[in-house]
This record gives sequence, C-alpha cells and structure tokens, in this order.
Amino acid sequence: YNHLLGFELTSAQKRVVKEIMADLGKTTQMNRLLQGDVGSGKTIVALLSMLIAIDNGFQACLMAPTEILAQQHYASIMSSLSDMEIRVAFLSGSVKGKARKVIFDGLQDGSIDIVIGTHALIEDKVVFKHLGLAIVDEQHRFGVAQRASLWKKNDALAPHILVMTATPIPRTLAMTLY
Repeated sequence: YNHLLGFELTSAQKRVVKEIMADLGKTTQMNRLLQGDVGSGKTIVALLSMLIAIDNGFQACLMAPTEILAQQHYASIMSSLSDMEIRVAFLSGSVKGKARKVIFDGLQDGSIDIVIGTHALIEDKVVFKHLGLAIVDEQHRFGVAQRASLWKKNDALAPHILVMTATPIPRTLAMTLY
C-alpha cells in the first residue's frame, strides 16, 4: 500500500484492512462498522477496501450525507488514485443533464469502477453492473429505508457493506433513541 499512499498505514489500519479482506472473501455479506475520530484514516481504509472489490471484478460506491463531505472524499480518493487506471465518478443532485447520463451509463455498463456521492446514489435510475461494496459515511444521517435501497442495487447478491462513522456508538444510539 505504501507506494499508493505515500505513507505507512498504522497498525490499527492494517488490522482493519486485513479483517475487511477476510470478510470480502467470504460468501456471506459483510456488514461492518468502522468507527474512528475525524482524521483517523477511515477514508484510506475505505479506499483500500474498494480496491479489493475492484480487483475482484466488482464496482464500489461511497455515499456521504452532504455534498461537501462527498466532494472531500472524492478529492481525497482521486488524489490517491492519480497514478492508477481506475475510473471514479462523482454523483450528487448538482450533477445534471448529459454529465449525469454519462455516469448512469458508466455504472450500468461497468466502465465506472467507483462512484462517490450523496443520496443521489440511491435514485432508481442508478443501476450498477456489478456492485460489490457499498460504503456509507455517517450512517446515522441516513434513514433505514435510504440505506436499505443502496443494499438492493445489486441484482444477484447484496453488496458487502462498510459503514463509517466518527460518532461514538453510544452517542449514535442515544440520537437514534431520541
């Protein structure tokens, strides 16, 4: 990973990536929560997970609750992948017309490997050829039905799920109960 990243992963990041790799190799759907402070490297773990999916012939998506956060993920991932031939797209409500159709077509024919965006990813018109990994950032900001509609984007099998949050679980639970 070091040549791709330009830095050494922490031991915690390496451990989590190994656990995710093992999960992705199983026949049952992964449903994993990745919790860490802002700046702890969740995005790089997500990127490495997406690369594993792509390496195995699948597409990956990352859904964030706001356009700003989605754009930050997109910029970070594009920077990390600058030397690789991986096609990444950005989809939000602000992407209109022909640009939007190009993304829809690329997801459906499989020519787009990774799509990063907002809840626009769960629109009915978004159809993947072979979605293998769906990542949701700050999942508590999405409703259950919104998240579930992302899981149904693959016809044959439900994609593996990685949920990322910087919010400690007790706080998330308290917010949910509230």
